[in-house]
Amino acid sequence: MKKGIRGRLIFILLTVFVSIVFFLPSTPLYSKLPSWWGRFFPDKGITLGLDLQGGMHLVMEVEGEKAVDNTVERTTESLKRSLEEKNLAAQSIRREGRDILLSFAPENKEAISKILDEDYPNLATKQSGSGEMVLTLRESEVNRILESATSQALETIRNRIDQFGVTEPLIQQQGADEILVQLPGVKEPQRAIALIGRTAQLEFKLVDDENPIARQFPLEIEADQEAAFVQEYQAQIPPDDQILFERMVNEETGKVTKRPFLVKRQAALSGDLLSDARVSIGDFNTPYVALTFDPVGARLFEKVTEENRRRRLAIVLDNTVYSAPVIQERISGGRAQISGTFTMDQANDLSIVLRAGALPAPVKIIQNVTVGPSLGQDSVENGLKAGMIGTLLVVSFMVVYYRASGLLADLTMVLNIVLLLGAMAALNATLTLPGIAGIILTIGMSVDANVLIFERIRDELRAGKPVRLAVDAGYTKAFSSIFDSNVTTLITSFVLFLFGTGPIKGFAVTLSLGVMFNLFTALIGTKVVYDFINSRWKLQRLSI
Repeated sequence: MKKGIRGRLIFILLTVFVSIVFFLPSTPLYSKLPSWWGRFFPDKGITLGLDLQGGMHLVMEVEGEKAVDNTVERTTESLKRSLEEKNLAAQSIRREGRDILLSFAPENKEAISKILDEDYPNLATKQSGSGEMVLTLRESEVNRILESATSQALETIRNRIDQFGVTEPLIQQQGADEILVQLPGVKEPQRAIALIGRTAQLEFKLVDDENPIARQFPLEIEADQEAAFVQEYQAQIPPDDQILFERMVNEETGKVTKRPFLVKRQAALSGDLLSDARVSIGDFNTPYVALTFDPVGARLFEKVTEENRRRRLAIVLDNTVYSAPVIQERISGGRAQISGTFTMDQANDLSIVLRAGALPAPVKIIQNVTVGPSLGQDSVENGLKAGMIGTLLVVSFMVVYYRASGLLADLTMVLNIVLLLGAMAALNATLTLPGIAGIILTIGMSVDANVLIFERIRDELRAGKPVRLAVDAGYTKAFSSIFDSNVTTLITSFVLFLFGTGPIKGFAVTLSLGVMFNLFTALIGTKVVYDFINSRWKLQRLSI
């Protein structure tokens, strides 16, 4: 055998072996291999996409305007504290829409203006009088908040999903204010939605039990009476207070009721000072979430607990009271806990959202498609069935029409698929239903390339050339046609990969790899077989 032929055969066999090694983890056979195999060879195969293994497809809209409103609210509270610390407490400071209305003693105007200039550059003075000001967020600040809300929400959701333990999630921004989330293999969609969509704004607020209005509150109300209850007492509660509710579940009947609390509107401590949140088990084998504050939060928590002994401190998450224990003594060390009627999963999800941080604004789910595992399995079976039927028809046609050469083309097609699957496994690519369509299209292109070659060889044989020369001439004349058609397809698939998303990318990946291996198998794989046969037996006739 000539060295050139031997070298090409060894290279092809080596390529096939490497492809099979990479593809093995994707097959049931991998579980039967000895344990040492995974230490020396790849142990990750092809990942199935959302449409093949089931899961969730969510499109969420970030309500950026709420982020602007939250900023106005926080700025109002911050400005109030700043003026109190400087002994310049305003007679009135309140928010009206996105304006902050400030009234004060006229002699303090210069000092207040100085504080605004130095500490609140994001505020612009809309109106100014001798004892009052109307402040608003600058337009540039509003635009910055709107632009950053989606990217911040994207990062927070990514952190939550990473800690939730979903493999191969797809999380990306879509348009100006939308986030696309695909979670393959998720079997508890409602739990995942609750985890992703929760704002998770944690606050510690003092309960205003000393107010006479609070003493009129019943111990519990019906779960659907919250709005009516707030409306009944709204006119009587001080402007610095608000009504929040604790969700209560009767363990025997499962009935849900709400317990009203009158709490200070201004938070004594917020969740952005947390450094950790973990699930622990309490005295009665019930889970709770143990919180640890950073150094700043620990000092503030110690100060709050020292100054408010015998008062209740409500732990509020997304405007829902989780518990309101009485502060018995100063708490140092920066540790607290959230207890309630949690299951282990609920406590674990709560700790995840607290560790990942709060969303800058609420998110609204505008598209929710859940693909069940059985539907995904149906997709796999239908895709395989379509592929098998198409392959059998093509194989039969090639054998009938081109005889032994057709059988060689069929083997080349199989080689093409083996190399393609091996490459996908090596790249840890995700196989989707459109990806299967790309593989089927590749099979067609593989056959098409061989048909071009075979027809050119037939022409040369009809012209009376010997087999070896006819084969060489056939490959030479078909080369430009095969190369041109495959390269143009490769460029198209590259553009699809560059600008497409999700399933379109999956189609582009399989098509790109298939086209590259098609060039390899059609121009090198079959040619080396003809060269090997001719070098051994000097064929006088060719079955084609």
